[in-house]
Amino acid sequence: MTAIVPERMPALYLSHGAPPLADDPLWPGQLAAWSATLPRPRAILMVSAHWEEAPLALGATATAPLTYDFRGFPAHYYEVRYEAPGAPRLAESVRKLLRGAGMPVQDVPDRGLDHGAYVPLVEMYPEADIPVLQISMPTLDPRKLMEIGRKLAPLRDEGVLIVGSGFFTHNLAALRHGGGGVPGWSAEFDAWGREALRARDIDALLDFENKSPAGRLAHPRTEHFAPLFVTLGASGDGDEDRRDVIDGFWMGLAKRSLQFG
Repeated sequence: MTAIVPERMPALYLSHGAPPLADDPLWPGQLAAWSATLPRPRAILMVSAHWEEAPLALGATATAPLTYDFRGFPAHYYEVRYEAPGAPRLAESVRKLLRGAGMPVQDVPDRGLDHGAYVPLVEMYPEADIPVLQISMPTLDPRKLMEIGRKLAPLRDEGVLIVGSGFFTHNLAALRHGGGGVPGWSAEFDAWGREALRARDIDALLDFENKSPAGRLAHPRTEHFAPLFVTLGASGDGDEDRRDVIDGFWMGLAKRSLQFG
């Protein structure tokens, strides 16, 4: 009997929005249309802006309650459920790949998916029937995150969809004081990032705080841009064919989302 070889999966970076994304008239449909174009994953590996922990941690490997890591929203956002299967086999593969490279790994078995993971997954895979594993970012250093992505890249040949989940621009404090529309700093950084990715200028991206216009204003803290570097590492340092699947702005923030491979 011939073994079924899983299809190689792309690597994604997506802007995940916030819980109210579900009520947006456009964005949920964009995410759903995107997932419909992808091969069906055997499992999904999520790296979210909302989990920083060192050493690198593996979240729940069985279905666990979601982590509602936000405050001040209406009650119904805390009632969302996403009971995806756990991914213990994927967790074991991640341990082997990273520990084999000398990277320490820990387990946090009671941590469910946070909103950087489940908010987009609810729209992309609403049946919640694909195993999901979330891992932490042990650092915000772009070079170290790219190295983690490189080590995880072989999982793509096993049918694993690797997703870095952040926000292409993210400065809520500046938004609160900047009035309506798209702030100049958000538009400028988005345009710069689009061109740097198109040119495969990895050196510029790695030093985005200094080499981009308004970099420190677009990302006063860099956790929402950081997952991009895991995705870049998993995609051969961005050498694979890249597609800008979603662009535009949501509440003044760039929702640029990318596919490699």
